[in-house]
Amino acid sequence: MHPLPTCRNEHNESVLTGVLAGGLPAKMTEYSRVVKQCSERRELWQDPDFPATQSSVFYHQTPPFTFSWRRPKELVQHPVFIREEATQFDIVHGKLGDRWFVSCLGCLHLTKGLFYRVVPADQDFHQDSGYCGVFRFRVWWCGEWREVVVDDRLPTVNGKLVFVHCQSSQQFWPALLEKAYAKLHGSYEALKYGTSLDGLSDFTGGIAESVSLRSDPTSCGRLLAKLLDLTSIVTSVVTPHVSSSKSSQSPSSSSSSPEKLASGIVLGVNYRIYCIEKVECYSGEQVTLVRLRTPLGTSVEYLGAWGREGPEWESVQPREKERLNLKYLADGEFWMAYSDFVRTFTQLEVIHLDGETSRDEPSLRHKTPWTSRVYQGGWQRGVTAGGCRNNTDTFHINPQLHLVLSEMEEVVISLNQHSIMEPKVIGFTAYPLSKNGLDSISKAFFKKHKSLVNSQYTNSRQVSERVQLEQGGYILLPTTFEPAQESAFTLRVYSSKPLKLKLVDSVPGVSGGAVVRARGSMEGKSLGQYQAVFLQVADEHRSVNAFQLHELLEACLPNDYIKSCASLDICRQVILALDNSSTGRLRFSEFKDLMVSLKFWQNAFKTHTKERTGILKAERLRDALEDVGFQLNTEVVSTLVLRYMRKDGTLRFGDFVSAILHLTVAFDIFEKKDPLQNGSVKFSMSEWLSCALKC
Repeated sequence: MHPLPTCRNEHNESVLTGVLAGGLPAKMTEYSRVVKQCSERRELWQDPDFPATQSSVFYHQTPPFTFSWRRPKELVQHPVFIREEATQFDIVHGKLGDRWFVSCLGCLHLTKGLFYRVVPADQDFHQDSGYCGVFRFRVWWCGEWREVVVDDRLPTVNGKLVFVHCQSSQQFWPALLEKAYAKLHGSYEALKYGTSLDGLSDFTGGIAESVSLRSDPTSCGRLLAKLLDLTSIVTSVVTPHVSSSKSSQSPSSSSSSPEKLASGIVLGVNYRIYCIEKVECYSGEQVTLVRLRTPLGTSVEYLGAWGREGPEWESVQPREKERLNLKYLADGEFWMAYSDFVRTFTQLEVIHLDGETSRDEPSLRHKTPWTSRVYQGGWQRGVTAGGCRNNTDTFHINPQLHLVLSEMEEVVISLNQHSIMEPKVIGFTAYPLSKNGLDSISKAFFKKHKSLVNSQYTNSRQVSERVQLEQGGYILLPTTFEPAQESAFTLRVYSSKPLKLKLVDSVPGVSGGAVVRARGSMEGKSLGQYQAVFLQVADEHRSVNAFQLHELLEACLPNDYIKSCASLDICRQVILALDNSSTGRLRFSEFKDLMVSLKFWQNAFKTHTKERTGILKAERLRDALEDVGFQLNTEVVSTLVLRYMRKDGTLRFGDFVSAILHLTVAFDIFEKKDPLQNGSVKFSMSEWLSCALKC
């Protein structure tokens, strides 16, 4: 069972998670506990959850080497965790590491405010500072900031690090952060299937969006200008498989450096974009330029037009050069013509940050903050795992979120699944709401109305969609592609304008009563046949207990399908639900009510068991109970499914009857304790125990 869903403003996440912006929970963290324990024992920590074994490196493939695990002090004489004064970016992916991960670290390193949230600087290798072989990092993981603790044993071959590491500066934060990230994924090998978008999202806490630059360069220019005014980290990348075929941009044949274009742009590396400016030449011509920065520092230089030493700058007035700060560009920074930019780069990879998170990053403080709303929930089999809209009978049971926009706006919707090891195919769909709002959201609504927004469905960890929406309300459904697949998820909606997001759910209630009273001469005649049998098993007071009722139902019910509700346990429930005299026995009038009710319940059950007679899919339990008269919220349905659903995801008629009887007793107890219908009741301990046992 997944945790109960929560819906909240993302600005409050620091309160809920307790680790944002450098804050630590009041209780002792795992890191503090490990440090205390190791200090008392005077030993170096060994992480039991991510041991120094081959399986922590490779879990599917056969390892190409036998790894030896070494601590930094065994590799260099004076290891450094972070060298504050280091300006040269010397991180390499090593023989087995991943270039996308190095690119993420480079982007993180360029955003110092966000960097120190992920990599706390108060750690080192000095004995007098309390070094005990343990380091901590913070990663946005499964919808919250999570502190990840690792020991400092690193996999090596022939005494050298084979994954991500620093070439010359002897800093170990990159290698240790990679180990923490591998621990979250289960192994180093699992990082092979990662992406820079996932990595940037995990290290910043933002939502990721990818935009193709090749589809429409003009509209991309407008979008880029808009993004640069918001609290977004905007990067551009050349994906290797679609790099330009022009000879001027052909990949360099140099094997000693990362694969790159003739202009010096490295394939697969995220270049941070800072601004777009128009520069006026002596001729009066205006040229649109883009200022970028490579995370690789000065090790790779841009050699194209308008580069640092490009002759194009000779045609620009000195005051223009001064305005663009040409003399004082940071290491790795350069200008590039927008026309060359859209021909060279293939994708914008963007991370959107809410106002609270972006405050930590100096380069974003003057930008317009995103407004964000967050919902955390889950798909539970039989309850909220209805699958995509192809599944018309179960689609409506997915979590339904009411999105309200105060004015027309372009929003970014992002769905992030928490199934890391076995990802599901996920996506989301949105429908516009009429002025009647939420009054008519049911299975019929989704069969009748056309969807407005349909994201792609993929097994990626995160699915994002940018969409222009009119002012008003929308119903948004995050789903797995197939029904009955379980996972927790986080859904976030970002907008530059105010918006609201809340879960749509029923308020528990009863309409009409599930127990039907036997009335009228026709019913009396049809039920009269049972009176002789009833009197045979009844006592001198013409009443039956649970054991006698069990015997009676075995004799009266027509077939095995119906007899599944004649177990002794259900008979005990019947007594508790229908005994009006509080004697623990039923009179014939109450027995007649039971028989009429069973017929009513059977008809409701049959309506929802079209494929296989006598078998109800758990996904249809809520609708079947609604036909009987119960309106239930997701939390109650979840409890019922956990109690009654069988291994194959179904219920039998006896399970359905038992659920009805439980609900009948529960609602009856509440209504008697709440005669004024205030919606809340008070119990003593004795009363509570008695009522709980009856339910």
